[in-house]
Amino acid sequence: MRKLISLCSLLLINSFSNAQIDSLATLNNEPVKVARDPYKLRLAADIPIIVVCAGWSAYAFPQIYSKDFSTEEQIMALDRKNIPGIDRWAAGKSDKAADNASDYFLYGSIPVPFALLLDKSVRGDAGKIGLMYLEAFSITGFFYSGSCYFVDRYRPETYDTDIPVKDRLSGNYKDAFLGGHPATVATATFFAAKVYSDYHPGSNWNYVFYGGAIAATGTTVYLRHIAGKHFPTDLLAGVALGTMSGILVPEFHKRKGNKESKLGLMPYTNGKMHGIFLTYNLK
Repeated sequence: MRKLISLCSLLLINSFSNAQIDSLATLNNEPVKVARDPYKLRLAADIPIIVVCAGWSAYAFPQIYSKDFSTEEQIMALDRKNIPGIDRWAAGKSDKAADNASDYFLYGSIPVPFALLLDKSVRGDAGKIGLMYLEAFSITGFFYSGSCYFVDRYRPETYDTDIPVKDRLSGNYKDAFLGGHPATVATATFFAAKVYSDYHPGSNWNYVFYGGAIAATGTTVYLRHIAGKHFPTDLLAGVALGTMSGILVPEFHKRKGNKESKLGLMPYTNGKMHGIFLTYNLK
């Protein structure tokens, strides 16, 4: 399992790298358009956001991984019936191999955006892209560490009675909400896909990048699920957080003239239900 996941991670990163190298080549016999300097930093807002989010994360991360231990009585009193129905079926799952495999995706995804520097059009804006990535990562860290800091939720594996009670007392077993691994993977991979698509609007490689982001994030979700680290709602929250950070941070930095066809909101109603559709054009 570990060798397989490691290979998948390397292939994912390699596919990003190859896409960068070939970005100026033709695809389907059509030249790929390249957008010049599509982003504009707003340092008056960017710097405070990074400082606050990174500062909080630096404080909170040690706290969430050193929570007070549970007592044996608390662990023995856990009852699956008290878990919401949408999550109850996941209680008791535990798989150490899947847990280890998910780490390959976590640590393998973080450097993925740096592969963008292989693209000449992106490399010229390396400092700008780097600051945006730091901001996206800081925002993800802020909400992830904040959720774990203020919410104590036992992981699904805590309900696995095959694990000795004394091994389930660690405070880390109370860090189920929200899914940090999928949030991190989604932030990194969707950020890379979004930036590439903004520099190469209309390129069919955009589907490759977004497809890779979806595959990497989805696989991480599956592994964390069967590892018993998070309930389904925890994982969904993590994916939503990471995807929004990875896509919206670059989107909010787009120059006004480059925003026409990417992100949009549309009202929805069918007479009984009302809401808003969030749409995003991959090209």
